[in-house]
Amino acid sequence: MKRILVLGTGGTIASAKTEAGYKATLTIEEVLNMAGVEKRDGFRIDAMDILNLDSTLIQPEDWAVIAEEVYNALPEYDGIVITHGTDTLAYTASALSFMVRNVDKPVILTGSMLPITEPGSDAPRNIRTAIRFAVEDVPGVYIAFMDKIMLGVRASKVHSLGLNAFQSVNYPDIAYVKGDEVLYRHRPPARAPAEPLMDAAIDPDVVHVRLTPGLSPEVLLAVSEKVHGIILEGYGAGGIPYRGRNPLKAVIMIAREKPIVMTTQALYGGVDLTRYEVGRRALDAGVIPAGDMTKEAALVKLMWALGHTDDVDEVRDVMLRNYVGEISPASGHLQERNERDRQEDQDQG
Repeated sequence: MKRILVLGTGGTIASAKTEAGYKATLTIEEVLNMAGVEKRDGFRIDAMDILNLDSTLIQPEDWAVIAEEVYNALPEYDGIVITHGTDTLAYTASALSFMVRNVDKPVILTGSMLPITEPGSDAPRNIRTAIRFAVEDVPGVYIAFMDKIMLGVRASKVHSLGLNAFQSVNYPDIAYVKGDEVLYRHRPPARAPAEPLMDAAIDPDVVHVRLTPGLSPEVLLAVSEKVHGIILEGYGAGGIPYRGRNPLKAVIMIAREKPIVMTTQALYGGVDLTRYEVGRRALDAGVIPAGDMTKEAALVKLMWALGHTDDVDEVRDVMLRNYVGEISPASGHLQERNERDRQEDQDQG
């Protein structure tokens, strides 16, 4: 008989209305009972609360707590489901992907946009989807939402209120669950068998800065003094202004000592710093391209990289390497290699 563990961490799915607004108050056993989830023939469901928080309150240290519970449960269970608030669910999914590698069972995060205490809540639907996929023999960390199964490190929350709140970005959906049927769209590439590895070392002193017209170099320099790494969210395919107010000047100074990773404000496509002159200047300044990673994955991965080294070149190697499907193979390396080839051609010419 297959065994499934459901871990509760709070969130909207476990919320009830209070005088101060919706607040996570229900236990995971209460959530499962209200969702009508029963122990079925063929598998057994165990449940345990580890947190009971609005996901806005989730901190990087909480990722390590969740990761430890997942890691410890892997030998005993065939699948693990985690109920979680939606606001930071994609960050937690990315964190678990890096912290618990070589996962040999399905680990599925889910939540809801409407509390399970409210009529028409999407909670029962999402819980059933997650539990159904948890008995599939497809190792990895996933997000289940509105019948979709998405690779956890590739999903983002794209709607603040709508029920279909999550999308897989720059990566196909893994599967759709219709009742007891699982319809696959894409299976992640098989990896060589390896023992699960718990590696939760992170440095949370990372900031995400959105590039805007008029951003001054002084702002970036001031921010850089307080953090160990920067995610710079640029425009389109990526690049840094150098006309008028010159944030590129600050980036050149900062990138010598601290990693600066560039992602994009566009939801799809990722960054290509070789496409435009402003992007090539960013590469020359030492900016690390995030390729087609989600903003959530890029931020968490930089924290995780800095948890292992503060050497900028070593952090660069970590950010450009594909560990758990978070970046398309060679996308970041390809940009840097193209730029090196271009520079060599210019030097030789």
